[in-house]
Amino acid sequence: MKLLLVEDDDALREQLVSALKAQNYVVEEAPNGEEALYLAREYEFDLGIFDLGLPDISGMDVIATLREENVEFPVLILTARGHWQDKVDGLAAGADDYLVKPFQTEELLARINALLRRASGYAKPEIVKGPISLNSLKQEVKVNGEVMDLTAYEYKVLEYLMLNPDKVVSKTELTEHLYAQDYDRDSNVLEVFVGRLRKKIDPDGTIKPIDTLRGRGYRLRADL
Repeated sequence: MKLLLVEDDDALREQLVSALKAQNYVVEEAPNGEEALYLAREYEFDLGIFDLGLPDISGMDVIATLREENVEFPVLILTARGHWQDKVDGLAAGADDYLVKPFQTEELLARINALLRRASGYAKPEIVKGPISLNSLKQEVKVNGEVMDLTAYEYKVLEYLMLNPDKVVSKTELTEHLYAQDYDRDSNVLEVFVGRLRKKIDPDGTIKPIDTLRGRGYRLRADL
């Protein structure tokens, strides 16, 4: 999953980026509102984490502007403003959740996980498609009850496809959610990840969970 982190405190931003990347999230950083607007308009994100007290445009105004422009990814506000009116204003501007500083990293991760699940239509952390189950909290994949040994990128590929069953996901879209924007993208690397993933979760070729659509991308079958 690809996140946009908008935070002007350099130390906190670095701390959060480290914690999020440790959970296999792809993170783009913005230290101010102008940069946040640019990134949100130019790139696809699964979720945004916004501080309100930014040095140029307030986080509240950034959120409101993006909502007016129909940018619809879930937004979690991170701020030191803990008054109930601030929370109401933030939610009214278009945010989906609110976390007051200081906070525990575990709570932040739990809220992010919950927002991502809800945005994809899942209320529980476990997604099940036929014999394949994926637990987004544990970052664990099982096939017929057996835990699979997946690399971080193999897990990311499967997670994104399982969150979008029966949707044709282009290589460009999938790569956008695997890497930061400045990564030198190579579609051959993505093909290797998908190939290894297939061998691990379907070594006998009996499930055939991932379709390849020539020139269009990949699709996880919803009828497993």
